[in-house]
Amino acid sequence: MPDYGHPLRFGTFITPAAARPENVVALARHTERVGLDLVTFQDHPYQPSFLDTLTLLTWVAAQTERVHVSANVHSLPLRPPAVLAKAAASVDLLSGGRFELGLGAGAFWDAIEGMGAQRLTTGQAVTALSEAIDVIRALWATDERTPLRMEGTYYRLRGAKRGPAPSTRIPIALGAYKPRMLRLVGEKADGWLPSQAYLGEGGLQAGNAAIDAAAEDAGRDPREVRRMLNIAPPGGDVDSWVAELVRMAVDDGVGTFILAADDPRTIQLFGEEVAPAVREAVAAERRELGTTTGTVRPRAVLAKRREGIDYDDVPADVEAIEPGDPSFGSVRSNYLRGGNPGLVLRPADVDGVARSLAFARRQPVPLGIRSGGHGVSGRSTNDGGIVLDLGRLDGIEVLDEATRRIRVGAGARWGDVAAALDDYGWALSSGDYGGVGVGGLATTGGIGWLAREHGLTIDHLRAVEVVLADGRIVRASPTEEPELFWGMRGAGGNFGIATAFEFEVDEVGAVGWVQLAHDATDLARFLQAWSAIVESSPRDLTANLIVGRSSGRIIAQTMALVDSAEADVILARVQPLADIAPLLDSSAQLTSYAAVMGNASGEPHQGRGEPVARSVLVEAITPQVAEVVQRLVESGDSHFFQVRSVGGAVSDVAPDATAYGQRGASFSLVAMGSDDTRLDRHWTRMRELGSGLYLSFETSQDPALLEQAFGAENLVRLRELKRRYDPENVFGGNFPIPPALEA
Repeated sequence: MPDYGHPLRFGTFITPAAARPENVVALARHTERVGLDLVTFQDHPYQPSFLDTLTLLTWVAAQTERVHVSANVHSLPLRPPAVLAKAAASVDLLSGGRFELGLGAGAFWDAIEGMGAQRLTTGQAVTALSEAIDVIRALWATDERTPLRMEGTYYRLRGAKRGPAPSTRIPIALGAYKPRMLRLVGEKADGWLPSQAYLGEGGLQAGNAAIDAAAEDAGRDPREVRRMLNIAPPGGDVDSWVAELVRMAVDDGVGTFILAADDPRTIQLFGEEVAPAVREAVAAERRELGTTTGTVRPRAVLAKRREGIDYDDVPADVEAIEPGDPSFGSVRSNYLRGGNPGLVLRPADVDGVARSLAFARRQPVPLGIRSGGHGVSGRSTNDGGIVLDLGRLDGIEVLDEATRRIRVGAGARWGDVAAALDDYGWALSSGDYGGVGVGGLATTGGIGWLAREHGLTIDHLRAVEVVLADGRIVRASPTEEPELFWGMRGAGGNFGIATAFEFEVDEVGAVGWVQLAHDATDLARFLQAWSAIVESSPRDLTANLIVGRSSGRIIAQTMALVDSAEADVILARVQPLADIAPLLDSSAQLTSYAAVMGNASGEPHQGRGEPVARSVLVEAITPQVAEVVQRLVESGDSHFFQVRSVGGAVSDVAPDATAYGQRGASFSLVAMGSDDTRLDRHWTRMRELGSGLYLSFETSQDPALLEQAFGAENLVRLRELKRRYDPENVFGGNFPIPPALEA
């Protein structure tokens, strides 16, 4: 049989003896220490002298750093597949993707029946195993959002919730010897895991032939199935051992050798002498024979690739997620917008970002740049294009404690930043939701819980690292690329990919966090009273308001942060707000800014469809503005309406000091709906009453909105910057600024 070209792996098969559990774990750690790749344990739940294998695998994963763990193999009749799928994904996530799933149809049926499971015939057991694989894979497929319903002969799921999704595609290997099991390996499995001692007539060659034929019949590439083998220590010398393994790798396609041994010295010999020698010899043979090597993507994955993307040209050191990959469901969409990109690239450093951008520019498809994926417009995903995801650039570092200067990766989330700064008694005003990514907010503005006292997020930015359209990596600051630094603070998404930010943060201790719910049926009056109180309050108060309908009346929910640890001060700030209208509910607590920002679930975004949102900035909530809001809320044309307080320190900054030019506004108003036309029936008038808009909460791509967002003078300057840094409009997916014409 041919060499399948799989990268060679070596592991151990250790007895899970309950008498000395510390020895079992020590052997697993020893496996890792001597350079082996995989540690496995047999799974016989009915054996009283054995540890439970799933529990042991979890413990070993926690006690190791690099080695993969697997059962060799799980006794499926005693492991319900729906529960096993969740357990496998859990260990995978906890271990950083180091779990592999070995399955067997069942043996020792007297013992299995004694444990309460149903006795099956050999044919029934194979059918049950086939159904189980389908159940497990379906439960991992979280991009399918409907509850799982399957009506099998042995396993029936009637509305099971999918998830969690594993971090990687967990390979499923089957222990198989007989024809029907071998066919199942070829049809559905990722690996074949027999023991050398139990192989029947024809051995590996016969098994490979059966698996290959079944794979081809199922429309799969036979190389998708990794050939694994449990081996015993030989009686001869090392050279003979190496020669035998080389022969099985080259002639029989074995890509993983698993040594069944509990002796530390034998394991050490296998890891430090045998495995390196086999790798070297097989590599030489492959070079001489011209064998194609590497990981083979399943044909089912290849079939989901999109036109216009040269997948073979993806930078080798950049994580690439394709539509057929198991983790695609966690990266395809944004917070509100559903996406179906052709490729998601997740570089680990700024050089990887530059290489990813160069690759993306060579592809004639849309490009989205994403940090946290929370942007309301959702333009950092697309259909059929490329998404450059900065989520792995999430470092948070204190540069200078004396000046409170920090460096934050663009892919970090603001909740994590707040938690890191809390240890120092610091905070940085940064939106109102901890799941927002740093990159998007820190290049657009940053209206947050400390805005009235400390200004926008961009007002604390002291330098930014940027990958430009031509691939250059530059630092922009008041003294380095100063004009670019000006533009990055408010319109940064148009000029490059911000990969890291340097901020000067504020000293912030305990804060008051107050929530009030009012009956605001007379909404116009309520809004004017509420806004007047907020606008006239000391700057240590920043408040937001969410308005909606419930049971025939309008409910207004205030969320207010007071930057004070004094109860009397907190009460003095919020009591006037509490007295505006009949109070339905209230809560107040002394807490930290980090706790306020710790409101994100951490779940992958699962947006659907196209979001519809409108934004306006107003200098005051006048009777005319309040009347429009009342009609909007009563009409039902908006399912979400919010008022965010700005003003204060935000207005202290000159309109031309940053690209965020609308500094005179006291409030930001946001409405979300399901239909553009219905929402614009009200918002056309609202724009007439406003003084600008905040692009982070706008989904309309009308170019006329750019002047409202930046101001006429700033827009002229921004167009010149666009001509200088991105004349080809590489970064044109989200509110693109047209470059100035050549003089």
